Amino acid sequence: MGSNHDDLARLASFFGGQEALSVVQALSDAGTTTDDIIAVNANVKLNAARRVLYKLYNHALVTVVRSRDEKTGWFIYHWKLQPDQLDAFVRSRKKKALEKMRTRLEYEKGHSFFMCKGCLTVRVTFEEAMESAFRCSSCNGQLISEDNTRTVQVLEDLSRKLESELQERPAAFHPDKI
Repeated sequence: MGSNHDDLARLASFFGGQEALSVVQALSDAGTTTDDIIAVNANVKLNAARRVLYKLYNHALVTVVRSRDEKTGWFIYHWKLQPDQLDAFVRSRKKKALEKMRTRLEYEKGHSFFMCKGCLTVRVTFEEAMESAFRCSSCNGQLISEDNTRTVQVLEDLSRKLESELQERPAAFHPDKI
């Protein structure tokens, strides 16, 4: 299983779990086809297939061509995966995640934190702890210093991993490997 298959599977799951995975698989197998055929081949309800297709369309991962049925006058939508957009989508999501992680990492490195001994759900900065006389706002328990070294290490490791993935050259996408 290639990385693109894994990315596409994760992406489909992100857009709607197993139903979405089935829709993407059916669309990949069919090439260009209608939502009716996709729903039948994916063994999902038509509305579920359309919901997934519209989500993918909103992120430019599928294209759609609209035509009019000569007999009924209704529009028919022909859908097709845009595998060349998958890498761009995944990379943009990774960049956003990396930005958030870096922001959080700076925050963690720049502050000392205190937690409540009693409820363990309250975590405040040193400044906030000073304002409350080192008392918990929820249970009035004592706030104790928290070592966030592990949190900083995890954020640094994840940041390095994402940076490394973003520097890698994207692999060619092969729809037949879905």
